[in-house]
Amino acid sequence: MKILTRADAARFLLEHDHFAILSHRRPDGDTVGTSAALCRGLRLLGKTAHVLVNKEVTPRFAWLHEGLTKPWVEEGDTIVSVDVASPEMLPADFRPLLGKIALRIDHHSSATSFTEQELVDGDSASCAEVVWDVLELMGVKADRALAEAVYVGVSTDTGCFRFSSTTAKTHLVAAKLIEAGAQVEELNTLLFDTKPRARMEAERIARNHLEYYLDGRCALIYLTRDEIEQTGVDPADLEELTSLPISIEGVKVGLTLRQQPGGSYRISV
Repeated sequence: MKILTRADAARFLLEHDHFAILSHRRPDGDTVGTSAALCRGLRLLGKTAHVLVNKEVTPRFAWLHEGLTKPWVEEGDTIVSVDVASPEMLPADFRPLLGKIALRIDHHSSATSFTEQELVDGDSASCAEVVWDVLELMGVKADRALAEAVYVGVSTDTGCFRFSSTTAKTHLVAAKLIEAGAQVEELNTLLFDTKPRARMEAERIARNHLEYYLDGRCALIYLTRDEIEQTGVDPADLEELTSLPISIEGVKVGLTLRQQPGGSYRISV
């Protein structure tokens, strides 16, 4: 496995063509936005690029992939994964591609190496930031669609710039996206101020399960599998429940437990 710099990754992408781009399972705004942005950037340079269809992408983010997808990898494709921290994070349909992924771009410092070469920057708040840098080095002149795809990745992975991972660099990237035409007011309303009724119901149930520990410095909420199914909530919307406990005054650590189909609980801290 070879560790790449941003310049190395840009050079690799410029030297190759016919790209198939992979996103991770339970796709969030970063993996969907980043895969769309990389695909659009490569196309702006005249290259053939597609995002491989991820069946788990929800309606909330599906619009980002419109016109960019194809159902399978073809012979001769250069396979790139974005925001995929480990082999286990690949959707089941993508697992046969293990060993064939030419480049992995990621921002998880605890990631597991599983590709021929990788660009991983654990100091970046989102994978979208890393891909934006690479596209700039490649000479891509972003249009509105590309800028908005990057903005979705940056904003959702930072909780609309509220998480501690947000840096000055994050805001500088956001400023460039606005200059490139990203309509951030519309996007922020869509991503952060609009909640489906099912999400509101899941939030109500989770609040009913609120528990405090360590003299109120730790707050915990949870949802059982039956409750999740009862609400009909989109799995992507459940990701945002993790911000609920930490929003309470005096709480320093928030935990969100969601029961999985097999009975175990997924814990977000």
